[in-house]
Amino acid sequence: MDEHVPVLLDDVLALLAVRPGGLYVDGTLGLGGHSSAILAAGGRLLATDRDAYAIARARERLGAERPGADAELHHAPFSRLPAILGGRLADGILLDLGVSSPQLDRPERGFSFRADGPVDFRMDPSAGEPASAWLDRVSEAELVRVLFEFGEERHARRVARALLAARPLRGTLHLAEVVAGVVPRDGRIHPATRTFQALRIVTNDELGELDRALQSLPGCLAPGGRLVVISFHSLEDRRVKDRFRDLAGANAPRDLYGHPLVAPAYRLVERRARKGESDPNPRARSARLRALERLP
Repeated sequence: MDEHVPVLLDDVLALLAVRPGGLYVDGTLGLGGHSSAILAAGGRLLATDRDAYAIARARERLGAERPGADAELHHAPFSRLPAILGGRLADGILLDLGVSSPQLDRPERGFSFRADGPVDFRMDPSAGEPASAWLDRVSEAELVRVLFEFGEERHARRVARALLAARPLRGTLHLAEVVAGVVPRDGRIHPATRTFQALRIVTNDELGELDRALQSLPGCLAPGGRLVVISFHSLEDRRVKDRFRDLAGANAPRDLYGHPLVAPAYRLVERRARKGESDPNPRARSARLRALERLP
């Protein structure tokens, strides 16, 4: 995988409609691919990431590619963006959800079952506890709930019992081996894929983080500004779709003629989730793209 190819870059830039001098927020900086393109289009950049390693790598890249660029980088989760903006309104905000390629590619981060590493799963290694600590104390009922709700694992009870019996887990390969021993392979998908997703989500409170951002970030847009979100599984995309529809007035009370009683403050820019089958980044194959615009 080319780690320098951002997911759905052309679509993101078209939706953000970057104009020179405008303020654009990248809430999931990663290696800085989307941010670099925003700067190249003349936008001013404010970016955050939970991963200090990502901040350091992106700072190097942006400094090399765009020396003197107007870029403000913060080590923080994107739910803190309203406080970081401090009352400034953004002309565009981007969230590229999920785990980044560098996190998957570094075994010591514990995100991948392709190489052995600690059962960590933290996007910010300096905050919270690793997944291994949670697994060491979790009850069977809670583990079943997490696997079923966050991993959509049909064999959640079977997996939970196997993991509890195998404690303490020695590493990510051991974890994947335990799951593979009780879950049948489904085509090309590794049996542990859904379990790894569930553990990552609960370790980082990813859905809570997304919910908080979806509540606060639309209010951080300037009139005409757009919030663009790339999601990679149904749990994320459903939240984005429902929140965007609510803000665009889809569920607002209407008069006898079907007109909203109160005019919505936002509109949907993309009414259908877009898929990235033709995108050069393999992550784009499962990507869904949605955008919301604040009306004047």
